[in-house]
Amino acid sequence: MAGLAESIRNIWKIEELRERILYTLGILVVYRLGTYVTLPGVDAALLEQINAQAGSGGLFGFLDMFVGGAFRQAGIFALGIMPYITASIIIQLMGAVVPYFQKLQREGEEGRRKITQLTRYGTVGITALQSIGYAINLQYGATGQAIVINSTFFMFTTVLTLTAGTVFVMWLGERISEDGIGNGISLIIMVGIIAFLPQALLNEVSLLGSNIFLLLLEIAVWVLVTAGVVLVSQGTRRIPVKYAKRVVGRKMYGGTTQYLPLRVNAAGVMPIIFAQSIMFLPSTVASFFPNSPFMQMMGRWFSDISSWGYSGVFFFICVFFTYFYTAIAVNPQQMADTMKRQGGFIPGVRPGRQTAEFIDNILTRITLPGSIFLGLVAILPAFAMKAGISQQFAIFFGGTSLLILVQVTLDTLQQIESHLLMRHYDGFMKSGGSVRGRRV
Repeated sequence: MAGLAESIRNIWKIEELRERILYTLGILVVYRLGTYVTLPGVDAALLEQINAQAGSGGLFGFLDMFVGGAFRQAGIFALGIMPYITASIIIQLMGAVVPYFQKLQREGEEGRRKITQLTRYGTVGITALQSIGYAINLQYGATGQAIVINSTFFMFTTVLTLTAGTVFVMWLGERISEDGIGNGISLIIMVGIIAFLPQALLNEVSLLGSNIFLLLLEIAVWVLVTAGVVLVSQGTRRIPVKYAKRVVGRKMYGGTTQYLPLRVNAAGVMPIIFAQSIMFLPSTVASFFPNSPFMQMMGRWFSDISSWGYSGVFFFICVFFTYFYTAIAVNPQQMADTMKRQGGFIPGVRPGRQTAEFIDNILTRITLPGSIFLGLVAILPAFAMKAGISQQFAIFFGGTSLLILVQVTLDTLQQIESHLLMRHYDGFMKSGGSVRGRRV
């Protein structure tokens, strides 16, 4: 604790780091305030009453968690940063199959600027389409009574406001990434998720009543699960890479051994996001067919997130998408080509195609335990609910929420760590000097 307190004091000694942290906190406060601003033409009090009677869940409840409750409250940030994430995923997938985007990825800084600009355009288009669907759902769904203005005018203002709101949130995230600390987009998502934690914890305390021992036990299990997620998220398989000696002028370069780190969980949180979206889709579609017994049966089956059948299907979909997204995110052939151009080679492996195959084989092997762990983390909330924990608090025992909280926190701490070490201060990990990946 003394070392942690000393590191926090060191943060405030560095003027640039202090200003970056305060700037980041200020922008996050602006974002949170914006989630409480209701769309024009919506009766906020009546909408709250309707939502209280309807409850939450399904795909809309899943989306609401990422925007800090703005989706159900019909806030101007109701779509949040999710359209930007969708556009980024589409651009990334196109980079794996479309030659034009592959060329942009190889053009360095100029290519990244073009990709960023295309992502922004894609965000505007996706937001406009999603805002139309959101406005239709507000008007003609159970919340239609809360609309107090003309339907045509409401459609126009809602599409315009939601699109502007998402673009503004995207701008806030970019400002954090450039002038603040941490990844701005990820921090905005994390803040939305954290907004649910205090209320979920209070509800759990009220349910348990005077049973303090059980509450402490739940918190202890939560801490252990979080520690396990941190351990696997930081786990890497290091491949030794030797660089040949070469003479430039009168100096000799190379002849050193470095390591190529392959993450056990290279896909990050994306597989769970994809899998959870697919699992919520049947129940959402079933809501549009209230007179179909088959669709209602499917909707009920996919709505019961604590059932064994749901957990089994969810687990296997997570494993599949882990392999799928890892294959897209990590390119062994590109690694082998870059290594060859820089004069590096893996001992005992020929440069070029054999190096790419070697990296691909290792990546396939370490992805298996990573995908299994990711699948188990995804279904942990179901086990928590079976153990008697409320659904609101159980979602923080695993799934998308816990992974995002862990990974964003680690990334932000690593950036703070680099600022401290650059100025010869001790970081959060005095024994190691930085927050590093763990070897497996």
